[in-house]
Amino acid sequence: MPPRDPHESDPFDDIVAAQTERDPDLAVIEAGSRTLRTQGGAPEAEVPARPADPEVDQALRAVETELAGRWGETKLEPSVSRISALMDLLGEPQRSYPSLHITGTNGKTSIARMIEALLGAFELRTGRYTSPHVQSITERISLDGAPISAERFIETYADIKPYIEMVDARQEFRLSFFEVLTGMAYAAFADAPVDVAVVEVGMGGSWDATNVIDASVAVVTPIDLDHTDRLGSTPGEIAQEKAGIIKPDATVIMAQQPVDAAQVLLKKAVEVDATVAREGLEFGVVSRQVAVGGQLLTLRGLGGEYDEVYLPLHGAYQAHNAAVALAAVEAFFGVGGQRPGPLDIDTVRKAFAAVSSPGRLEVVRRSPTVVLDAAHNPAGARATAEAVSEAFDFSRLIGVVGASGDKNVRGLLEAFEPIFAEVVITQNSSHRAMDADELAAIAVEVFGEERVQVEPRLPDALEAAITLAEEEGEYAGGGVLVTGSVITVGEARLLLGRG
Repeated sequence: MPPRDPHESDPFDDIVAAQTERDPDLAVIEAGSRTLRTQGGAPEAEVPARPADPEVDQALRAVETELAGRWGETKLEPSVSRISALMDLLGEPQRSYPSLHITGTNGKTSIARMIEALLGAFELRTGRYTSPHVQSITERISLDGAPISAERFIETYADIKPYIEMVDARQEFRLSFFEVLTGMAYAAFADAPVDVAVVEVGMGGSWDATNVIDASVAVVTPIDLDHTDRLGSTPGEIAQEKAGIIKPDATVIMAQQPVDAAQVLLKKAVEVDATVAREGLEFGVVSRQVAVGGQLLTLRGLGGEYDEVYLPLHGAYQAHNAAVALAAVEAFFGVGGQRPGPLDIDTVRKAFAAVSSPGRLEVVRRSPTVVLDAAHNPAGARATAEAVSEAFDFSRLIGVVGASGDKNVRGLLEAFEPIFAEVVITQNSSHRAMDADELAAIAVEVFGEERVQVEPRLPDALEAAITLAEEEGEYAGGGVLVTGSVITVGEARLLLGRG
């Protein structure tokens, strides 16, 4: 690359300048923290279908039934005592490999997949634990970029079941669904064995079941309002819980945050002597161009600039996710610290080009185009709406929305109102699903009665939306966006022939 003209404006300097106009209190916090500054894989597998072997399918269903009999992911008792007891009985498998820990409100799974792809491209054996799943429970535990097989999932559960029962007998409350799956993931990673684990929190951070690891890299994606009944009513309050994954001497990779959330995160970093790298200062997106099937990026990492990086995902938010993922992997390898210079650019390009994220602006049908996106809160919906407008030239977009009852559905619908010509309200099969008529009543207030149609059954909702989109004609550019919940997207994916 030729040297930069000293009189030429550096796009990254513009980012830095924009980010330095912040609350002055942050400067006091940062003065006590170490700041990380630069000094100097295989393609994802498809989401798995049900096992073809009837006996294996029956065995997997039996495990799923046992897990479903435990506390669900929305019922919590904020403590790591049960998962700690299980790890103790299993011989602390989570300490047999280094790990990267990811928290935040939106983007966690996409970033986890990008980190996994990058680490795999550098020939490390990876384990990835994410939630929730789109279609199959086995998606939550991945080895080398692919969900573990149903057989291995069943075997892992059978291996640790006696220890689960021992913990259940000794604790006030039984291990929850999520705690058991977390124990299974950590055990499966140790058994593989993996070179590194990429772990996404379930909710919060401090008392999340995943937080029995001592990750060398803590990643905090943008914090916004979600799960406010459990985590807090402001980004700053929510950040208090999420900061719990920051461990002594770790490196914190921090996406752009609201000021009150940034204050909390930086204060925690000071307390535990963690190193901090912030998007917009130590790393970031220098430029992005819309490309066929995705976007072409130039990223500034901790070790330098990475140009001509093709990312086959849509939206500005995915570009920012890519910058965060790259910085996290650089930090894991010591770039910006003891290791000078950037990572190998060709390996980075290869890894990002192979990234996929099922259920995140995923096109599953053409004529008309049907897109699936798992946005389930207002911040995610706003990002999705912006990305759809940028990446697709729809002349008429029909929404299919099925949401959970514990979400800010009004905020979700308001974010989509500008881009939906009409919306078909439905509900998924989960017990958490908001009743279609109840959701429709809110949708009428947001869209007006003439733009709202109600089809409680998802198959009927998809058919109605496709019919509405087809009214534009074969070449007129009508489309359908299915959204509102990961469960809605997963069920639509099955109905539309994916998995």
